[in-house]
Amino acid sequence: MAPTSVMVGMQEKEATILLETSEFTPPEYTMKQIHDAIPVHCFKPNTLLSFSYILRDFLYVLVLGSIAATQIPKLESPTFRNLAWAAYAFCQGLVFTGLWELAHECGHGALSKKRWFNHSMGMLMHSFLFVPYHSWRFTHSHHHKSTNNLEQDIAFVPDLKKDYEAKRDARGSLEWGDLIEDMPIVTLVWLFFHQLIAFPLYLTINNFALSWIRDAPWWKRSHFYFGPGGPLFKDANRNDIIISDLGIATAAFVLWVAVHCFGAKNVMLLYGFPYLWTNHWILTITYLQHTSSALPYYSSPSWTFLRGAASTIDRDFGFIGRHLFHGAIETHVLHHHASRIPFYHATEATAAMRQVMGTHYQSNFKTNYLLAFWRNLRNCRYVVERKEGSGIWFFDSPKEL
Repeated sequence: MAPTSVMVGMQEKEATILLETSEFTPPEYTMKQIHDAIPVHCFKPNTLLSFSYILRDFLYVLVLGSIAATQIPKLESPTFRNLAWAAYAFCQGLVFTGLWELAHECGHGALSKKRWFNHSMGMLMHSFLFVPYHSWRFTHSHHHKSTNNLEQDIAFVPDLKKDYEAKRDARGSLEWGDLIEDMPIVTLVWLFFHQLIAFPLYLTINNFALSWIRDAPWWKRSHFYFGPGGPLFKDANRNDIIISDLGIATAAFVLWVAVHCFGAKNVMLLYGFPYLWTNHWILTITYLQHTSSALPYYSSPSWTFLRGAASTIDRDFGFIGRHLFHGAIETHVLHHHASRIPFYHATEATAAMRQVMGTHYQSNFKTNYLLAFWRNLRNCRYVVERKEGSGIWFFDSPKEL
């Protein structure tokens, strides 16, 4: 059965209001209404201001790295040294994630009216984090153009109930599978490996894709593939894909030189572990931006760009989200309605957009971000059609997520 409630977020820190799903109707406002409601200056990026944020984040990287490299080895206690390296990896991973988000903004052309600025800065930051800038930009654009379309979206597309049960049956007894998957330790172990390697796997072999991508050989569905016959890119994208691959090759060469100069252990401590934290945060952020029992999914005939844009949710991650992650968590609904608005105008633009969206604006500032991640991981497993033939689907979970 469909979920019994749909959350509609209120102002930050206010309690969440629950509405019966029988009251849900797709949004009827227009994109023009959204754009007209947002102050004009919000659409105007400031190149100098954008560049200052990029410099700030790279300065954070240098300061944290310098302190770690020079001070942590001086600690005499192995326990304190290990704890200090763990704290460094966590903090540097947050800063890396901020750089990732700025590169993402560049991919949308949001940080400057100058195309060369967006592409050069985005290329620098994403290559630093081993993300092929243009390749990911193209597939991410496809995600924006098909958000929550069950047949076309390429990010966090849930199973239909029948497909979910078929997969479970293929692994053995459905009841036994339920028993195993409901064990918290199983979820925890799966989560650990998923958070470490899922994003690199998505970039290289795209093994979580829908069938229209997954049916291609693994090398053709890679973000690094620039030959003919790939499902992800058009022939016109080939030169940009090659440029992206060269960026990754350059980053790999720099890393190889660093290993030879400073040793594999030091490179792993200073870069490798923060990089793994970044993979964790990117998956966590994007998963929770698009996963909630409040959010509808649509079959292709029922889907529109506006319906997809409204099927996202804002959440709160405090100082880290606002300062280090540049508000990406708190203003994602706006991002899907107007992706060219720079992050430093997003809060103001969100307030204006909400006046038009009304109850269709989704947020949950009440539930702890990581608690919501854990709950959704265990409960948001498949979707069911709210009413047969409606083309509107919800997770089969009555819980507030």
